[in-house]
Amino acid sequence: MPRDREDLFVIQEHHARRLHWDLRLERGGVLVSWALPKGLPMDPRTNHLAIQTEDHPLEYATFEGEIPPGEYGAGRVEIWDQGTYECEKWTDREIKVVLHGRRVWGRYVLFRTDGDRWLIHRMDPPPPPDTVEGGDPMPTLVRPMLATLGELPPASEDARFGYEMKWDGVRAVVYVDAGRVRVVSRNDREITAGFPELHGLGDALRAHRVILDGEIVAFAPSGGQISFAALQPRLHVQNAAQIRRLAEEIPVAYYAFDLLYRDGRSTLGLPYRERRRLLDSLELRGPHWDTPPYVVGGGPEALAESRRRGLEGILAKRLASIYQPGRRSKNWIKVKHQLVQEVVIGGWQPGRGRRAGTIGSLLLGIPGPRGLEYVGKVGTGFTREVLDDLLARLRALERETSPFADDLPARDAKDAHWVAPELVGEVAFTEWTRDGRLRHPTWRGLRPDKSPAEVVRES
Repeated sequence: MPRDREDLFVIQEHHARRLHWDLRLERGGVLVSWALPKGLPMDPRTNHLAIQTEDHPLEYATFEGEIPPGEYGAGRVEIWDQGTYECEKWTDREIKVVLHGRRVWGRYVLFRTDGDRWLIHRMDPPPPPDTVEGGDPMPTLVRPMLATLGELPPASEDARFGYEMKWDGVRAVVYVDAGRVRVVSRNDREITAGFPELHGLGDALRAHRVILDGEIVAFAPSGGQISFAALQPRLHVQNAAQIRRLAEEIPVAYYAFDLLYRDGRSTLGLPYRERRRLLDSLELRGPHWDTPPYVVGGGPEALAESRRRGLEGILAKRLASIYQPGRRSKNWIKVKHQLVQEVVIGGWQPGRGRRAGTIGSLLLGIPGPRGLEYVGKVGTGFTREVLDDLLARLRALERETSPFADDLPARDAKDAHWVAPELVGEVAFTEWTRDGRLRHPTWRGLRPDKSPAEVVRES
């Protein structure tokens, strides 16, 4: 709390019926107040709405806590920033101030537009990144923490875990800084341009600097069920016009399930339960983004619900666990209804009959101690469009020798076209055979978000 109260300002984050921020400036023995639905603008190119509310007593500048249901402004109040300000101009229609806070500083102007409706504008350039006093620098890259495949925690451990649905999409870390959005895939590739519908997260989180972990998902045309196959056409496009067209035809959503950084503070060392509380407090809901709920305990019920919804399974996350970037941890457990395996394409066999002129089957491997170890071939789960796309990609990777460390059975090597092992895909299957092959695999799609070096046998 500043010692000199004569020019105090405070910004309170108010989780009322709708999240907003309250800007309060000390003037004449009271706190003159405005509600800012989108928070304080950090960029001078953007004005934010400011609705003047009733004056508050000076004692309210230190208030944090819960306003009980039924009372005006019911909800949680937290101090977002506080400090002192210099007043350059104060009239009934225009107020110019220079804020000196921990999170924000610089020249702002409030100007009345109609009645109690004002606009607030930042007059200085955007603040440079990572200048929050005593704060943590905002990382430019945080690699996602990974889960291990396993079974539900035992009943004795159930209450120590939080359970989330396992969304059938593509993992992505989203960075939002002063309204600017950056989307990065699991293999460190920036994919922001490919998903224009996610750019609106900048406005939704303009009052914050955050790093989110989550999943990009698409929905099947029939029934609105999440579908990895529906997402496939969005993953390989670079042409701007085609991206815009696909964004209209196959819109995506970003499901945020973890918070890695917020407003000058790294949250990596916080327990999962606390990170989820902070994430939920952002109230991230929008046309193309959401924060799906999680439950504490009740793993069997969560698994049954995921099956009912046609999802792949659930994730069990230990409530006390910290976030470990880039590491595969037993504190996060994938519990699946069906077996799914990432694979590397090492070759293909030509098709016959209706498949003549294109791919009949893909020859698959998984990196092991001896190199790329053969695990079988897949010839189902393709559409003609998918086959045409795969054929074009694989022709560009052709080589004369087999990339596999072991000899393939004669029937699998017959007429094979070998390729450089660079493309990663995903198959569903029933079980592993005794000789380490996939039984009854079905193609699910390419995984451009993953590199061959990341592929491991998971079951």
